[in-house]
Amino acid sequence: MQPHIRHETTKARKHGSTGSPQALALSLSKGDFVFSWLPVCVVVVAAAAFACSKQRPPNVNAPLRIEPMTLGAVEPSLAPQLTVTADRALVSWIETQGRTSRLKFAERTPSGWSEPRTAASGDDLFTSWADVPSVFRLDAGTLVAQWLQTTDAAIDAYDVRLAFSKDQGRTWSAPTSPHHDGTKTQHGFASLFPAPGRGFGIVWLDGRAIETNAEKGNDNMSVRAATFDRDGKELGEALVDERACDCCPTAVAMTAAGPIAAFRDRSPDEVRDISVARRVNGQWTRPTTVHADGWQITACPVNGPAISARGRQVAVAWMTAKDDQGRAFAAFSSDAGATFGAPIRLDDGGSLGRVGIALVDEESAVASWIEFTNQRAQLRVRRITASGARGRAQTVAGVGAERTSGYPRLARRGDELLLAWTETSDGRSKVRTAVAHW
Repeated sequence: MQPHIRHETTKARKHGSTGSPQALALSLSKGDFVFSWLPVCVVVVAAAAFACSKQRPPNVNAPLRIEPMTLGAVEPSLAPQLTVTADRALVSWIETQGRTSRLKFAERTPSGWSEPRTAASGDDLFTSWADVPSVFRLDAGTLVAQWLQTTDAAIDAYDVRLAFSKDQGRTWSAPTSPHHDGTKTQHGFASLFPAPGRGFGIVWLDGRAIETNAEKGNDNMSVRAATFDRDGKELGEALVDERACDCCPTAVAMTAAGPIAAFRDRSPDEVRDISVARRVNGQWTRPTTVHADGWQITACPVNGPAISARGRQVAVAWMTAKDDQGRAFAAFSSDAGATFGAPIRLDDGGSLGRVGIALVDEESAVASWIEFTNQRAQLRVRRITASGARGRAQTVAGVGAERTSGYPRLARRGDELLLAWTETSDGRSKVRTAVAHW
């Protein structure tokens, strides 16, 4: 529409240059009524500008252009994660060799992915297809790596560990932890986010109550958060939700009003729907349900939400299986996550969940999920709008139906979408990536 605006402006100037009076305007000058003639082109330009201010709705059926990207991950590799800060994107994954696990990462460059570097390694790293590490870039350029360290293998206890690099990942600080309860319980499913003053925050699932309140039969897994300054100094820890689903990944996005965390909640009667909590004026709000699916299940489905935000626009994707029917949905918010619209179905015939979502403009997002039909699992994407329109689904890759195929990832960087997933075949696994444009 922009060339059309310039064209109308040019026509208006030519028309106005003739001096032909076409409209009458009344102006007030020094208390007297003075009549002046204005060219009608002003009205034409105003109308054109008003019409063009109403953007055309996105063409959700325009196919994404998806191209594979070569990543220097070697077999066996698993647990991909994508993080984006401004226009810089990082992909991370785990490689294993014998008992040693390594957290590797690479950066998006104009020519593809950079050569991988190692953020952490050891024989005590807790590796999981669902509870994955990540590498995150702060606004000031410092890299933050988060991973899991086993504290008691016999009971699957582990802690979240953090390390920092100020030289693009060549060297790393001694690791620290955002939690200090000292219990040998599970701490994981962490999500990093930027914080004011070029610092960062982290949200994680915390099992400390299982040990400290064991005599009461407490099996609550809580959601907790902590913030750090730009130098890695912890500023404080907070409780976000006292009782959440035990092992469903968390997700965090930044809105114009602050961070918003999404997670699978857990009610006293075992309803495990998706909730969000927002950090407002330094405090986390009480969690609210995105949509009341009413999925009652006594065990953790290991299927967390995804979230994306731009300004005050928020989109959340999730999976539910009420009545034993796996389905994937998404919902939009225009008030920084305070309220959400009606859910939009993502899959066509059935879904294993493991969703992703990325807003591409103020009205639409691209979502990803694992479709499961005819005993086949496929990573699919489609564009959706806040009004409920759905584009055609596109298959990115075939994936294993088993859980070891892990969580695919989707993130926006500028005018492109990045995808990462784990390809499994004959017991082998390798992280793959692709780039998409709309």
